[in-house]
Amino acid sequence: MSVNNMGSGANAETTFDAIVVGSGISGGWAAKELCEQGLKTLVLERGRNVEHNKDYPTATMAPWEFQYRMRMSAAFVKENPLITKAAGYGDECDHFFIKDADHPYIQEKPFDWIRGYQVGGKSLTWGRATQRWSEFEFTAPKRFGYGIEWPIGYSDVAPWYSHVENFIGICGSKDGLEAMPDGEFLPPFEMSAPLKAFRQNLKDNYTDRHLVHARWAHLTEPKEIHLQQGRGKCQARNMCMRGCPFGGYFSSVSSTLPWAQKTGNLTIRPHSVVHSVIYDEKLGKATGVRVIDANTKQTTDYFAKVIFLNAAALNTNLILLNSTSKRFPNGLGNDNGLLGKYIAFHNYRASVSGTLDGFEDTYYFGRNPTDLILVNYRNLHQQQTDYFGGFTTFVNAYRQPPIIHETEGDQIGAAYKDAISEPGGWHMFMYLQGETVPKESNHVRLSKTEKDQWGIPLLITSVAYDDNDDRMTDDFIKQGTEMLTKAGCKNIRGFNNKQSPGLDIHEMGGVRMGKDPKTSLLNEWNQLHLCKNVFVTDGACMASTGNQSPSILYMALTARAATYAVNEIKKGNLG
Repeated sequence: MSVNNMGSGANAETTFDAIVVGSGISGGWAAKELCEQGLKTLVLERGRNVEHNKDYPTATMAPWEFQYRMRMSAAFVKENPLITKAAGYGDECDHFFIKDADHPYIQEKPFDWIRGYQVGGKSLTWGRATQRWSEFEFTAPKRFGYGIEWPIGYSDVAPWYSHVENFIGICGSKDGLEAMPDGEFLPPFEMSAPLKAFRQNLKDNYTDRHLVHARWAHLTEPKEIHLQQGRGKCQARNMCMRGCPFGGYFSSVSSTLPWAQKTGNLTIRPHSVVHSVIYDEKLGKATGVRVIDANTKQTTDYFAKVIFLNAAALNTNLILLNSTSKRFPNGLGNDNGLLGKYIAFHNYRASVSGTLDGFEDTYYFGRNPTDLILVNYRNLHQQQTDYFGGFTTFVNAYRQPPIIHETEGDQIGAAYKDAISEPGGWHMFMYLQGETVPKESNHVRLSKTEKDQWGIPLLITSVAYDDNDDRMTDDFIKQGTEMLTKAGCKNIRGFNNKQSPGLDIHEMGGVRMGKDPKTSLLNEWNQLHLCKNVFVTDGACMASTGNQSPSILYMALTARAATYAVNEIKKGNLG
């Protein structure tokens, strides 16, 4: 391995005010905030470069233009049994996911680690749901005894939620619900007639169940700030995971990174595998990061006053565990031995579906890329179930394809064409996004014997579901079946897919926030307790999972922490 600048002094080409590791949801926001506030910022991305529009090769392709009609060949699936399980994965978007051999890891327990290594990361393929946490999620772990106390509450992040929502564009409706606070919304997508009827049925039969419009990161009516980003209205194509040529949904490639670039303060270095954070024992702080070029294997040290780790939860854990020194032999900031522990995720194991008669004279506009949200109704003010945590229920309904049998007449001619142009009946479904309990036994660690192609120890995942998750899954199926039955659905089916953790792609924790350095790694500003110029604002920072989709919370925490870091630098407390 050839080396330059290894342990040597900084120079103009390797020195910045700030370094951001990762270019996805949170990394893009760190870059935007730091650059806007005057810091020369280096963004390190281990994958290839991706530019908006230019690098969306399948964005406008029709199904018949793909060799396998957007499916994968049997040979490809055999070579990639992990990544091909990912939701939405197909020939049309495989270029935004890594292949199984690209970055191996060791599964001590089954865990499907879904990754996208490119500039923009998984912001190009995320689900785009953007519900705010409520005060319930910040306080429940401590109140009900299944986790540590968060060092912040809803009031601390509420203005940062607004800051993020106004910039990226969130559609939705203001519903005045305590369990899911309102935000800064663009107009919502249309609610179809069966879903309106279902919402009314819930009101008639329950006092605690509220179905609301999708809160999704789509531009239904772009504002000036979005036009300034070069983004346009969502066309309801539902081809988002290919990359949107209109910029209709938020990604760091279409929004935050180009915005940061405009400041003249941004440098992006793709193909940069971060080996570790460099800690100076004399100065008592981090001075930079060690980077291995993904292609040449050359190692270079980059230096900065402040470092933001946004590599996605498990890779951030990996980097910190590998950042060893005489002062921190078990990983940077890891005096309490908790680094890599209390890994959690979201429970996506359950769904309920059924058919619904009627409403055959109604339809909906386009291919709506969103789902409605049935707001969490479990364990809010008090513990009311035999499991901890709550869950979000995503709900939707669609017209089924026409059912044409050979016995119904000729398979040719005008009558046949008319018949197949008429959609079938309505199908309604709901699926679970449930909170899981962080446990010390759910952890990641570094292999002592096996390394990847860059000489970095492989990550070992030891993460599993538990009885709490099983009880929540059972309750979801029971409640979902009851609600669809009351709504008049038929052919109702509850399903537990029993998938492994990881396919939710919402892994969290390992570098959790907290008030006490004995039980946490980060303080209320997302700084390492023991190395104050290193910030972690991706999913690794989470002390619990909540039930809402987490990405917008990562963005809010990142904007908050970046502004704090800049102010601390100005005060002379960092750098």
